[in-house]
Amino acid sequence: MKETIIDLIRHGEPEGGSRYRGHRIDDPLSEKGWSQMWAAVENPPAWQQIITSPLQRCHAFAKALAEKQGLPVEIDKRLREIGFGEWEGQTRAQIQQRNQAEYDNFYRDPVNCRPKGAEPLNDFIERTRSAFEDAVKHYSGSHLLIVAHAGVIRALVTYALAARAAAMYRINISNAGKTRITHDRNGTKLQFHNR
Repeated sequence: MKETIIDLIRHGEPEGGSRYRGHRIDDPLSEKGWSQMWAAVENPPAWQQIITSPLQRCHAFAKALAEKQGLPVEIDKRLREIGFGEWEGQTRAQIQQRNQAEYDNFYRDPVNCRPKGAEPLNDFIERTRSAFEDAVKHYSGSHLLIVAHAGVIRALVTYALAARAAAMYRINISNAGKTRITHDRNGTKLQFHNR
């Protein structure tokens, strides 16, 4: 089995700055976000396929990059961000001011201490895992770029490392940060993270 290379890039800064958007808030990239993304792909490898979240903070850039490089682009709705329920639209400071204990509990135990109405973490990990495995199967031996969200990349790094779901929020993902995972007959390997 030939190695499949999967590069992951988080979207740049969206309009409205840092806040919990989840998959219900579909803000576009800010001017700074566009600059971050183009800088991140200044010297791109020879990707053969782009796969993207349907949310415009990912999809708009993926489409522009695909047009510039003459690459096919595929939208996979399983790559949308995790649903944060009541936290969506709020900043960290707003959540901490409203209920510091809830915020702390979430980061201590994100599996069992979800925001009200949030997507279950294990369901989210399962949907991102299935998207990843389908991409590896369909594009076996190719070099892929996935344009996605911090949560998606955290889930896929957790999957690649066979780590527990509870460890997911211990992984920092920068705007326009790049991560590489490879897959071959021996499984998945994290090659680099957050470059």
